[in-house]
Amino acid sequence: MSAMNRNALNAYAQISVDGSVATASPHRLITMLFEGALLSIATARGHMQRNEIAAKGAAISKAIAIIDEGLKLSLDMKAGGDLAQKLDALYEYMCLRLLFANLKNDLEPLDEISSLLNDLKSAWVEIDPEKAKAIQISQSTPL
Repeated sequence: MSAMNRNALNAYAQISVDGSVATASPHRLITMLFEGALLSIATARGHMQRNEIAAKGAAISKAIAIIDEGLKLSLDMKAGGDLAQKLDALYEYMCLRLLFANLKNDLEPLDEISSLLNDLKSAWVEIDPEKAKAIQISQSTPL
């Protein structure tokens, strides 16, 4: 298994024990990371609305980990060029907004980040998997 598959696999393992992860393509693994982050944010939203502080914090922490340790670390800054740099900055922004949402018990940042992630996921799904490797997935990033 290549380093890129292991990185995405490890990040996804935090959100699911789905048996299809081990056989998923690198392109599909990134899609799964988007899905996991979106699910965690939706879960956090429900906990926030029910004033379940600890569970809300755990769900937001999970979303941040998926973005920071999965999506962000899978960027190939050399091959992805300017687009990878912009995605890196966007992922950093998302993590900061999620921290803000957690600290202030504010739903608006959750909705904002969900919208951004949905847009990125939709675009990602439309990309040819071979082109996607050059934009998002680093084959040289060690585990």
